[in-house]
Amino acid sequence: MRAPGAGTASVASLALLWFLGLPWTWSAAAAFCVYVGGGGWRFLRIVCKTARRDLFGLSVLIRVRLELRRHRRAGDTIPCIFQAVARRQPERLALVDASSGICWTFAQLDTYSNAVANLFRQLGFAPGDVVAVFLEGRPEFVGLWLGLAKAGVVAALLNVNLRREPLAFCLGTSAAKALIYG
Repeated sequence: MRAPGAGTASVASLALLWFLGLPWTWSAAAAFCVYVGGGGWRFLRIVCKTARRDLFGLSVLIRVRLELRRHRRAGDTIPCIFQAVARRQPERLALVDASSGICWTFAQLDTYSNAVANLFRQLGFAPGDVVAVFLEGRPEFVGLWLGLAKAGVVAALLNVNLRREPLAFCLGTSAAKALIYG
């Protein structure tokens, strides 16, 4: 059983050694020793048991971060990235609505979002225009947002729980030229 205050003592020792100017590695080692010496073996056992899962999660996060950095440097937009994925795997599931069980593939979502983009271009919306979206979570919501992004239209996503004055305020501050609601 861990003694009460072992965590506090380890943090205090870390701060004290850092304050004295010792390297952070020494400070961290001292804090770890104080923690384990104070009965923190249970924590160490849990770390050992979950290390494989945690390292896998860390590797996934690092890969995602590197992929995002690559897309940012290339100047890719969300619609460009989505279309590349839709071309690579059109029949793979993109969305599953848990409440209704409706499943959309990447090809279906791409077709729907292209129709939305074409409709808004035909209606005269230009890149930079704002359209408010007041819609509960369902596959059409994602398709509408993606279609607006493909047309260059900014989607002001409104919380469906807003009513009366807060809703009017959000609509007014968004300067939306249109409202999509469900």
